[in-house]
Amino acid sequence: MTVVIHHNPACGTSRNVLAIIEAAGETPVVIDYLEVGWTRPQLLALFAAAGLTPRTALRTTKSPAEELGLLDPSVSDDTLLEAMLEHPVLVNRPIVCSPKGVRLCRPSEAVLDLLDRLPPGPMTKEDGTPLIDAKGNRLD
Repeated sequence: MTVVIHHNPACGTSRNVLAIIEAAGETPVVIDYLEVGWTRPQLLALFAAAGLTPRTALRTTKSPAEELGLLDPSVSDDTLLEAMLEHPVLVNRPIVCSPKGVRLCRPSEAVLDLLDRLPPGPMTKEDGTPLIDAKGNRLD
């Protein structure tokens, strides 16, 4: 199974999702979207597959969204997309693609539904909350 993670290494949730994928035995394709940026067709395809809109995919905290005036509900999806292309950090992360679907994995346990098998436990979320117990059972 091929798993792709659009990853920000500075983000705790993104790092935790990557660790969960790797612990499940997958070797994901890691795309550092802050380095490589986005293309308009790529974002449109990811959002469509994940059931997101530019508004629901917009990272509103720890991003320049407020300074750029993007939080106003009257801002169009097209304007948001253009801003995301110019400022890749505006896209919330991590977005994970697998044969089981595409999902914005916030909270991090959302990635579990995209994997063929659960990682062995115990495993916790980035905030220390138990996610998988020592017997390998999901706790979410």
